[in-house]
Amino acid sequence: MHTKTFVAVAAGLGLVALSACGSSNDSTTDAGSKSSKTVTLVSHDSWAVSKNVLADFEKSSGYKVKVLTDGDAGQAVNKAILTKDNPQGDVFFGVDNTLLSRALDNGLFQPYEAKGLDQVGSAYQLDAGKHRVTPIDYGDICVNYDKKYFADHKLAPPTSYDDLIKPAYKNLLVTENAATSSPGLGFLLGTAAKYGDGGWEGYWKKLKANGVKVVDGWEQAYNEEFSGSAGGKKAKADRPLVVSYASSPPAEVIYGDPKPSTAPTGVADGTCFRQIEFAGLLSNARNSAGGKALIDFLIGKEFQEDMPLNMFVYPVIEGAAVPAEFTEYGPAAKDPETMDPAKIAADRDQWVKSWTSLVLK
Repeated sequence: MHTKTFVAVAAGLGLVALSACGSSNDSTTDAGSKSSKTVTLVSHDSWAVSKNVLADFEKSSGYKVKVLTDGDAGQAVNKAILTKDNPQGDVFFGVDNTLLSRALDNGLFQPYEAKGLDQVGSAYQLDAGKHRVTPIDYGDICVNYDKKYFADHKLAPPTSYDDLIKPAYKNLLVTENAATSSPGLGFLLGTAAKYGDGGWEGYWKKLKANGVKVVDGWEQAYNEEFSGSAGGKKAKADRPLVVSYASSPPAEVIYGDPKPSTAPTGVADGTCFRQIEFAGLLSNARNSAGGKALIDFLIGKEFQEDMPLNMFVYPVIEGAAVPAEFTEYGPAAKDPETMDPAKIAADRDQWVKSWTSLVLK
């Protein structure tokens, strides 16, 4: 899986993500000492929060937050599973629906029904009966297009998966390796949801014949191969279609230098797969009280409204405001492809194996 790249969209444009960490010497493993005042969050490298927002939680709760980031989301989940008997922290943030069953089947989390969960839409509550994880954010993996390229070539940008295999779009798309990248995996899952068990392989044969280019990860695809991004323009990239996020166009506006008056990129709305991201209280957390308080904070309004411009994801609670740039340039997909986590768990590894032999060989 990928470095969770909602925030890497911005990182590719030169943004440095704010990651707030408590000092490590605040935490000790002696049960009766300072450890009860420190709560440790384990996450992927793209965790980001505004310093003042985290300070508000620390002040109101009395807990000092220590953050441990551990590679991309897939790496971080796997390490958390391997260390679950003696976990690195109290709360894990960053497991999404593509990896959720792996975490749950391995007993990574203990149940906790977060305060404020009634404000979270039911569509995001994929473990509603058991409360082992709490939904925190969502985003859509979608094909992005370079508006200038399509205007210059007097060609309508694609709007659907079906469009991508048409001759007009030959040699235009770059995607990420489904075995090594979360957006790459999400795009594969989107095609499996769209065309079903019997149809997705045939679709990918056509996509390959139509010149799809596959690279290892999002950073390379978006910032080196995609002609519509700030990085791609500098690299003289020649692919005007890329698998990225619905929230990538607002990032191009917000972090553009000079700031463009409108987004230089658009989203093919019929190519989206919904990703939901969760936090959970680790099974053997040393500070479960602090962990519960931290999860409550993550679905509180202050954090939920802080997320979009830090991690380029959408809040899950009702009534949370999103930045105007999101509404204008990066609205969430109206009808994204989705898939039951149990189906993903059952078929993901075989799909990736089949995809690898089909597309990369």
